Amino acid sequence: MDFLQNSLEKAYARFFHSRRRLAIGGVGLLAAVVAWHTVFGANGFVVYQQKRSESHRLEEEILRLQQDNAQRQQKIKALTSDPQAIEKEARERLKYARKGEVVYTLPQSTPKTAEKK
Repeated sequence: MDFLQNSLEKAYARFFHSRRRLAIGGVGLLAAVVAWHTVFGANGFVVYQQKRSESHRLEEEILRLQQDNAQRQQKIKALTSDPQAIEKEARERLKYARKGEVVYTLPQSTPKTAEKK
């Protein structure tokens, strides 16, 4: 019993003298875990940068699509009200011609296949 009590007193004394080191180690470990989570966690800095670059890419795509949409709206407006635009579209797409005109169409070029050696 004396041995057990002596051992417990020694262990308590070691713990008491090393509690500052244990506290510093615990705080350091906690700081390391928090830092890792801040950088690599689910809402960390790395994920934030990825989301930010994706947001910029999507904003550019939205702007490009809005410009394309505006051009198409202008073309629709022209095709519904402008006779010259209607005639141009009919000549180009449908190969229409006026009386006395001759339309020449060239065959569409086919891509050349690579020659085997």
